[in-house]
Amino acid sequence: MRVFFSIALLFLSLNIYGQKETISQRVDTLLSQMTLDEKIGQINQFSGNWEQTGPKAVTPQILDEIAQGRVGSLLNVHGAATTRSLQQYAMKSRLKIPLLFAQDVIHGYKTTFPIPLAEAASWDIKAIEKSARVAAAEASSAGIHWTFAPMVDICRDPRWGRVMEGAGEDTYLGSIIGAARVRGFQGNGIGSTDALIACAKHFAGYGASMAGRDYNTTDISDRTLWEVYLPPFESVVKEGVGSFMTAFNDLNGVPATGNKYLLTEVLRKKWGFTGMVVSDWGAIGELIPHGFAKDGKEAACKALLAGCEIDMESHLYKNNLKQLVLDGEIDEKVIVEAVRHILYKKFELGLFEDPYKFSDEKREKETLGNAANKAFAREIAAKSIVLLKNNNEILPLTKKYKKISLIGPLMKSKADMRGNWSIVRWGDSDIVSPYEGIQKRAPKGAELIYSKGCEISTNDRSGFTQAIEVAKNSDVVIMAMGESWNMTGEAKSRTDISLPGIQEELIKEIVATGKPVVVLLMAGRPMTFEWTAANAGSILYTWWLGNEAGNAIADVLYGDYNPAARLPITIPRSVGQIPLFYNNKNTGRPLIDENNVSYVSAYIDSPNTPLYSFGYGLSYTRFEYSDLETSNTKIGKKDTLTVKCKVKNIGKYDGEEVVQLYLRDISASVTRPVKELKGFDKIFIKAGETKEVEFKIGKELLAFYDINMKRTVECGMFELMIGQASDKIVLREMLEVIKL
Repeated sequence: MRVFFSIALLFLSLNIYGQKETISQRVDTLLSQMTLDEKIGQINQFSGNWEQTGPKAVTPQILDEIAQGRVGSLLNVHGAATTRSLQQYAMKSRLKIPLLFAQDVIHGYKTTFPIPLAEAASWDIKAIEKSARVAAAEASSAGIHWTFAPMVDICRDPRWGRVMEGAGEDTYLGSIIGAARVRGFQGNGIGSTDALIACAKHFAGYGASMAGRDYNTTDISDRTLWEVYLPPFESVVKEGVGSFMTAFNDLNGVPATGNKYLLTEVLRKKWGFTGMVVSDWGAIGELIPHGFAKDGKEAACKALLAGCEIDMESHLYKNNLKQLVLDGEIDEKVIVEAVRHILYKKFELGLFEDPYKFSDEKREKETLGNAANKAFAREIAAKSIVLLKNNNEILPLTKKYKKISLIGPLMKSKADMRGNWSIVRWGDSDIVSPYEGIQKRAPKGAELIYSKGCEISTNDRSGFTQAIEVAKNSDVVIMAMGESWNMTGEAKSRTDISLPGIQEELIKEIVATGKPVVVLLMAGRPMTFEWTAANAGSILYTWWLGNEAGNAIADVLYGDYNPAARLPITIPRSVGQIPLFYNNKNTGRPLIDENNVSYVSAYIDSPNTPLYSFGYGLSYTRFEYSDLETSNTKIGKKDTLTVKCKVKNIGKYDGEEVVQLYLRDISASVTRPVKELKGFDKIFIKAGETKEVEFKIGKELLAFYDINMKRTVECGMFELMIGQASDKIVLREMLEVIKL
């Protein structure tokens, strides 16, 4: 009896120990059982068919590879039933290592939200986080574990089509938004059934593609790299992002996918990143046309040794790594370390306990596109609309406008409202067009008259006559103009970012009728529209707003929501000004007087200033700033300074204001920008009410990279600026940083 009790106690203790075994220990145990082929299999990622779902979306050859344990992850397959079916093939393998399912969940899943650039315009961090949270809940219910988002590339060139995927031109704003998206996607932690593994992309410098041409090379100094392009990536590492994706471009002559400095020295060693690193689509194979590798074998070798662990769709790891190990060109330990990071995530997700835990058809049915998600989509879409102009207070629309003409090639469009990077094909039935949204919201008795006027990008003027007549017979005109959804996105660079086709000609004809004209500008990038900006009565920049676009536009037009979005990126007057951004450095010959451009940094045919600046946006109400206070005008290098001001709503509508804090280092050991965003606060203020806003300025906001590329705080004078936009500073104060 005593012996039996001792044996039982021993088994009990072993069982308890097993339960407490760490993920790292479980990974080590599994790695010790894996063959070289199985290890290489884990770092292969293949794609299903973009248009199909179900096992037929994956080729029989790949299904066979999965059953042999030679595929680690799949992208572009979705749906609870589909992912369950494919996971069953993985369970046929010797070690039953589950698959990871990945998808580009960029701005929503079934419920499509505004494109990321539009969400950035909201300057509403909680709403942006919730957008990613809802997207994760929907996608994870369809069996997806991993999203290739957020894109945290800083972009200063709107010719680049992928500007739509990021947060714009500013490093500070981009860092905060990137971190918020990671929190949203990963929720309560990887392994929660409503969370996804987030992926920071594209590491690094992809947003600086020369001439705004996608996949082009970059030319970035170390200073610009560390001051502008890397901080958002470091921010998401601190937030616990689960994966990174390499960029297509080269950096200082070394393609990012084969760049050991980036992937190992910076990402792993300096920042301490412990997650997975995946190539972009086919990027390992692209080391060959880059001139960085002579063939697939060398490309695979260089990419893996640099720190690119997962091969997305180039098939070069699959075809070359085993021989590279056998030839002694790669130590198997390098592959083991790559596999370790992948297995860790699979254990963290809980897939070894239940490989089907995310493939829940009941939850999928309850979650996708439900009423709560649609309501939030409408809310964040309204938050993303920027009011650029409102002469004579045309907006919000009132009952005096009995006859409303709705004109333009995008007025009845549905597909365009979703924007690019909505990979899963859901159809258009649940998308609300601008026409439908206005039709539902227009007051009883209002008469809506529609005319398309023209196509998006042709030169056919046959619709002009009808559109002009419709406008003449109305009290107010609303025009929906801009790009088609597929004019921005990957491989969608443009040399001419003006309104496509003859759209501005149509606007000119409608404005000439003398009727009040409201222009809705829809695009995935900043466009140039100088004539429209000068002559239209009101302008709303609506970007691509997702499923609830039409309802959100109507909410803003009729004042149900007072617009409070601000530009996250500069809108230039012309393409000739690009790259144009607010936080530029000064020159030895700065332009001081626009009337005197002789031998100073200026154009002879255009102002230096943009059409609309970073941080700009109007409201239906007005705000007044006053009572700037600082806890001290001197601050020690390690101290924290408190800054306060008061903001009063002096208009007749309740509304939100984005109070923006900028700093300028007046004189330093290296040149510094003319101003940099260092804080903001979006606050709701009722009409007639005053609120106090407070900021903290400490070491991190004052620091920069010195002449030796060491991050430091230098003594000297700083100008503190608070305002409504980067070019609309209202309050100023000088601060002195001292040693102490």
